[in-house]
Amino acid sequence: MASLAYERVLLKLSGEALMGSRSYGIEPETVDKIAQEIAETRETGAEVVIVLGGGNIFRGISAEKHGLNRTTGDYIGMLATVMNSLALGSALRKIGVENRVSSAIEMPKVCETYIRDRAIRNLEKGRVVIVGAGSGNPYFSTDTAAAMRACELDCNAVFKATKVDGVFDRDPEKDPGAKKIKELGYLDVLNNRYAVMDNTAITLCMDNKLPIMVFELMAKGNVKRAVLGEHVGTIIH
Repeated sequence: MASLAYERVLLKLSGEALMGSRSYGIEPETVDKIAQEIAETRETGAEVVIVLGGGNIFRGISAEKHGLNRTTGDYIGMLATVMNSLALGSALRKIGVENRVSSAIEMPKVCETYIRDRAIRNLEKGRVVIVGAGSGNPYFSTDTAAAMRACELDCNAVFKATKVDGVFDRDPEKDPGAKKIKELGYLDVLNNRYAVMDNTAITLCMDNKLPIMVFELMAKGNVKRAVLGEHVGTIIH
């Protein structure tokens, strides 16, 4: 078995990662590709926790602009993350990757309720743990929820998988001359307002000395390379 740089990692995926070529919802073929990347990462022996966003289905902050109560909107968004979690869990199970989907909001007919000790037991048994419903509280992003889960589940790193290969000095989708930054400090991200994760998530990782790897999700093998210690994307530490 390969030597691991990170034995237990939290993989943060946006809801938009599941859309593929669609403008809304879940594209099964894309979910299957993501599941395969996770399967190959598990084969290294690394333990994997996953937190998904829900922006492919619903965004509470956007809905607030149209008159929906923010708290209600955030709860709807949390339910969207559970839908995404179930879809990914099903795709993993289809290719033989044992996993457990849990939710910070109790819904026992749908999935397990998130309990730290139970999640750790599942990880120790070799199961991928998918945590839905964010932190279970409104006004907290799924990025912050990911940082929280990474800290409480004793993860060695947060992997923020995105559409681009790391952090750039300018938006690479708008400016082809944008340059990738291979390494950053937590305060660099906060002071320069790099759009990596929200400030609460970055601060939580900083306070707990938890490195953040930012890289392109759909570049084949990136997640596996990251757990093995290869420098992919940008590292924040």
